[in-house]
Amino acid sequence: MSLLLILLLPLVGTALPLLMRQTSRAAITWSALLPTLAALSLLLYSAPQTLAGQTPQFLFPWLSNLGLDIALRLDGLSLLFAGLILGIGVLIIAYAHYYLSSKDDVPRFYTSLLLFMAAMLGIAMADNLLFMWVFWELTSLSSFLLIGYWYHSSDARRGARMALAVTGGGGLALLAGILLLGHIVGSYQVDDVISAAAEIREHALYVPILLLVLLGAFTKSAQFPFQFWLPHAMAAPTPVSAYLHSATMVKAGIFLMARLHPVLAGSEWWFYIVTLTGLVTLLVGAYFAILKHDLKGLLAFSTISHLGLITMLLGIGSQVAVVTALFHIINHATFKASLFMIAGIIDHESGTRDMRKLNGLLSYMPITATVAMVAAASMAGIPPFNGFLSKEMFFDASVQQHLFGGLSWALPALATLGAMLSVAYSIRFIHDVFFNGEPKDLPKTPHDPPRMMLLPVFILVLLCIAIGLLPMTLVQGVLMQAVAAVTLRLPELDIALWHGFNMPLLMSAIALVGGAVIYLSRHHLFSFNRQFDAIDAKQLFEHAVQRSTDRASAFFERFDTGSLQRYLALIFVTVLLMLIPAVAEINFLGGSRPQLPIDMVSMVGAILLVVGAMGVAIFHRQRLTALLMLSVVGLMVSLAFAHFSAPDLAMTQLIVEVVSILLMILALFFMPQRTARASSGHRVARDVIIASGIGGLVASLNYAILTRPFESISDFFLANAKTGGGGTNVVNVILVDFRGFDTLGEITVLAIAAAGIHKLLNKLRPFMPSSDVDGRPWHRIRHPLMLTTVARMLLPMALIVGVYIFMRGHNLPGGGFIAGLITASAMILQYMASGVDWVKARFDLNYQSLMSVGVLIATLTGLGSWVFDKPFLTSWFTYLEWPLVGKFEFATALLFDLGVYLTVIGATMMILANFGKMTTRHRPTQEGN
Repeated sequence: MSLLLILLLPLVGTALPLLMRQTSRAAITWSALLPTLAALSLLLYSAPQTLAGQTPQFLFPWLSNLGLDIALRLDGLSLLFAGLILGIGVLIIAYAHYYLSSKDDVPRFYTSLLLFMAAMLGIAMADNLLFMWVFWELTSLSSFLLIGYWYHSSDARRGARMALAVTGGGGLALLAGILLLGHIVGSYQVDDVISAAAEIREHALYVPILLLVLLGAFTKSAQFPFQFWLPHAMAAPTPVSAYLHSATMVKAGIFLMARLHPVLAGSEWWFYIVTLTGLVTLLVGAYFAILKHDLKGLLAFSTISHLGLITMLLGIGSQVAVVTALFHIINHATFKASLFMIAGIIDHESGTRDMRKLNGLLSYMPITATVAMVAAASMAGIPPFNGFLSKEMFFDASVQQHLFGGLSWALPALATLGAMLSVAYSIRFIHDVFFNGEPKDLPKTPHDPPRMMLLPVFILVLLCIAIGLLPMTLVQGVLMQAVAAVTLRLPELDIALWHGFNMPLLMSAIALVGGAVIYLSRHHLFSFNRQFDAIDAKQLFEHAVQRSTDRASAFFERFDTGSLQRYLALIFVTVLLMLIPAVAEINFLGGSRPQLPIDMVSMVGAILLVVGAMGVAIFHRQRLTALLMLSVVGLMVSLAFAHFSAPDLAMTQLIVEVVSILLMILALFFMPQRTARASSGHRVARDVIIASGIGGLVASLNYAILTRPFESISDFFLANAKTGGGGTNVVNVILVDFRGFDTLGEITVLAIAAAGIHKLLNKLRPFMPSSDVDGRPWHRIRHPLMLTTVARMLLPMALIVGVYIFMRGHNLPGGGFIAGLITASAMILQYMASGVDWVKARFDLNYQSLMSVGVLIATLTGLGSWVFDKPFLTSWFTYLEWPLVGKFEFATALLFDLGVYLTVIGATMMILANFGKMTTRHRPTQEGN
């Protein structure tokens, strides 16, 4: 349960900053800090079990039929990433308290940050790949909010859109890969997928799965050629950059590759794709980092470079390489988060991040300069800091691989070149900012920030030193278990500052000297780079999006002609083209099942049904006539249900038909009595041919199905309706018990649709004819006395019948839906006979509230079963002895049916009432009733 709390604390904590909006800034910060500290404490409490080699797990069945469960695990890899997420998250929250200005919406910032933190924890701790993907996409959405936090800035909005589009698109590819994995394995649980690793690698879908998963990982971790989005995400506030781009979001792709390493690694496809992608990203990021004049821009490209380094190590895949990759994840998080915070401090205190203006800040900001030098030295891989250790191990892993054959030497050579560039941009970060003359035209006179703002930086810098000096003491346990989760065996760790004179030490020396030379010759790099046209990735992305939008619009306009007739023709022609070849392959259309004899009643009913349907098509221009013909079709369908012993369906169809026809008659009031001929002879001929083809195809399929034996589920419901649902009306028991969740969804959709129609009609100002078809003015037509008298007499009778039908529905034909329609029909008759004003004066009901109460009652009935530890919507029934009545059955399904009853009445009457209001809005004032 503690695993679930670790995830829920930040997730639930997202509401706290918003609730504390009216309090002090310190209180708002603590409202974000406390859930994070609590989650971190729980993680540390659970850590000893993981460090002992065990894997705590949590499983709550959710959508098990789809393979999606709420499943969490805390193995070594999860512990490593969750520790970074929460530990650095605490420091970022404290830092942001001082960084954000009084004009910033601090509660919104902390809410978005906590949401992102919870999403990252979900990725790190998920024990189900589908469950992990849910949080994967949530990181894209929450990072969109964080990157676009300063939404008044065009750069922030564009950067957020770019990040969302790239990472969200990669997430869709990842989903496809996960679904293919589940298809092969039959499960999405991490242990099951890892156990089937050999089967997956030998499967024909292995390469597509690998490409889809890597596409998701590469887009998230800004690997070449998807690296362009990360620098533009620097438009976010510096705390966001420090968090997302050092320890969390960009590491999500790295985590994914590490999590699925036992499954997908070990093949040549994995080695070449992942290793070469990481190598190219390492070099491209390092090269452009040197050229950037913006402090955060330099750090952004250096982040890309280091992510490429980690990806390259995971591609190599040896034990040493995996150890180095996970170790560098820790080191990179410490020195890169501190450097981003330092960049934010410099920007905060000087008013700019332009290194061409930031010179000689050592004398103005000595404390900041000192911690910056330590963090930059760690990034450059200078001893005795932690970055030096992982760089040495990186060199060792590159030397030990031999999978490139005779060209294997190129990998360590290019790795050394990447390290040289890393040294060069690290030197530039320190020298150009804190030395190199005096500041130039700074908006503010710089000075060291408050000590508490520097405290998170101090903690991270001390970790850079401590891990560098005592690596085996501080990270051995978590690193061993993390590597074991990736390689499935415990590694032998030997991390130390000194391993003697060897090739990695020589490569380190070359990197340091070469990096210094590159920095001193940087003007040649700037001159070389000026030969090329400047490429603005943000502009290219916007142009690509615009081109896609334009093409989509052109395609849409080509087919969106506004003709429903043409849309239906295209759909039906497509159906014909797809189904005719398949149907043509059936040798014998008729099956072996014996056919029922045709009696005269069935024949007459079928003829009337066909004639009514044809009449609707023939008289479609005469709307009232077409509506009457349509009612004949509905009536014959109702009689067909009754003829084939389905009284519930017959009653429902009949009453639905009555209500529908009445509502359509009201709608026709606002439309012309006749419509002009719209179709030419050629179009009519085309439509007849298409309609005949569809009709013949559907008739053929129906005949083929009905003349073949099939297994029906009706026997199950007939056998269990009484014992399982407590009723003899099988149809009603299915609706309120066996398929109660479907019914709840249906009445919810009905309520939503009715609310939508209500809003549309409420603002509608339709055309209203001034007279009827015979030319009589509408305002002179009074309500007929006969109709009003009969309607008022029928109302109490209909209500009694509705209650009777409702009460008996569980055992005899009836139920809440039918009863609701009967009641609504009686109310509709009152509106038609006496008018809106008369009804409103006597039945002033809020139909919207009535409908909402109905859905609420049905939902609460379902939730009530949880009190008795039963599944949602489990019904209960018993028999009671009532005075005078005697033995009487009572079922909780009756309460559910009550919700259906109220929802149907509310939805139907809300639509009708608005139709009536439209007539009164447009009709001139008249005397009489």
